[in-house]
Amino acid sequence: MSAARDLVADLLAEADALDRLVADLDADQWRRSTPAPGWTIAHQIGHLMWTDEVALRSVTEPEKFAADLQATDPDGFVDRAAEEAAALEPAELLARWRTGREALAHALNALAAGTSLAWFGPPMSVASMATARLMETWAHGLDVADALGVPVEPTARLRAVAHIGVRTRDFSFLVNGATPPGEPFRVELIGPGGECWDWGPVEAAQRVSGPALDFCLLVTQRRALADLALTFEGPEAIEWSTIAQCFAGPPGAGRVAHTTETSPA
Repeated sequence: MSAARDLVADLLAEADALDRLVADLDADQWRRSTPAPGWTIAHQIGHLMWTDEVALRSVTEPEKFAADLQATDPDGFVDRAAEEAAALEPAELLARWRTGREALAHALNALAAGTSLAWFGPPMSVASMATARLMETWAHGLDVADALGVPVEPTARLRAVAHIGVRTRDFSFLVNGATPPGEPFRVELIGPGGECWDWGPVEAAQRVSGPALDFCLLVTQRRALADLALTFEGPEAIEWSTIAQCFAGPPGAGRVAHTTETSPA
C-alpha cells in the first residue's frame, strides 16, 4: 500500500496548495467567476468538498453510497451539488472541505490492499481513488488560480494527473461515440524537473510527446490544444488530441484558445 499512501499524501499536498490560495479570500472574491461557465470560486471549492464527502461515504458507508447512487438523478447532479455548496458561508465551506479531505485521506490509508471502492463509473482501487481526487483538486485549483490571476507552479504531483490522462484514453473515445484504438500509444512527457515520464511501447506507431504540464492541461480540458506545446503522431493520436478527457461524465466543452480569446482559458 506504499504507492497508494504516497498518492494520498500527494492529494493532501495538492489540496493544501489550493487552500493557501483561498484561505484569506474575502466574500467578494469567493463570488468571483472562474473559467468554468457559471462557476465561482465558491462553486469550485464546493465541488471538491462535495466530491470528497461522497468519496468518504463510498469508503466508510458503502451500502449508503450504493443506495444514494441508485437514487441520484444523473442529469445535472454535479452542478446542483456545487450550487448548494456555493451557497454556504465561506468559513463553513472552507471548514467542511478541510474536514472532509482529511477524513477521506485517513479512511483511504486505513484500507487493506486490494480493496475495491464503488464509484459513479467502474469500481476503483484505493490508488485510483486517490489519483482521481488528486486530478480533480489540481484541475479545479487551476480554475481558482486563473480566476485570481495567479500562476500555479507545476510539481512532480503532475505525474499522477498524466497517468490518469493516459489510462482514460479509451474512455475519451467511448464517451464521444468512437471506437477506442486497438493498439497502445507511446506517451513521452517531460516533467517539471526535466525528468522523462513515459507510457506504452517504444515502437508504438501512435505517439504523444511534450511537456507533462501541457498534457495535463489537455486531458483535464483546462487549456485548448492550440495553446499547448504537444506533438501527436498518427491519425488515432491526432483524434485523441481533440477529445482527450480524464474526468467522468459526458464530453466536456473544453476551453477557448488564447490565440482567439483574451479571457482566461
